[in-house]
Amino acid sequence: MGYANSLLLLTGVLALSMISPGPNFAIVTATAINASRRAGLIAGLGLAAASATWTLLTLAGLGFVIARIGWLYTALKLVGALYLIYLGARMIWGARKPAALPQPGNIVGGRAIFRKAYFVSLTNPKSAAFYGSIFAVALPPNAPVWFSAAIFVIATLLSAFWYCGMALLLSTAPVRRRFVKAKAALDATIGAILVVLGGALLLER
Repeated sequence: MGYANSLLLLTGVLALSMISPGPNFAIVTATAINASRRAGLIAGLGLAAASATWTLLTLAGLGFVIARIGWLYTALKLVGALYLIYLGARMIWGARKPAALPQPGNIVGGRAIFRKAYFVSLTNPKSAAFYGSIFAVALPPNAPVWFSAAIFVIATLLSAFWYCGMALLLSTAPVRRRFVKAKAALDATIGAILVVLGGALLLER
């Protein structure tokens, strides 16, 4: 697989990982709905900063180890593929369950909001599993510097675009109601895509 194709694959995997429900999605949604649009945007930026941190850690450490230990690369690739399939199947199975949005608590001040969102992502097991397995094994071994820089920029911008976009959309009551109504179709579609991506990783040689 060439670097251009790897870049496209990683971009797709990153986008789907952000779209899928989890603590990151919950915190920005709850903040935007229960606090304010501004608070939701700040939370989105905090999550984008966490994505940048996770990407740097993976590029600087885990990717280096994986590139030099063949069996570890194969093992993590298997784990990553199975994790994708698991997430997709779980989303499809729970697609018809009603959305449950947690309360963000009493969040005051831009710095407090940013810190809360940032540490939610850094301590999120889903983020650790994704960047430590799926993301790491999708990185081509011994990739050039420009490729790593491109992935860093893409991961940061995708995260900011998605979470801040969600804050803008879901901070209004009419859009929130529409989102809840469309939950089943969205979850089922995203789940199916995750299953297909996991299968593709399993079959890739």
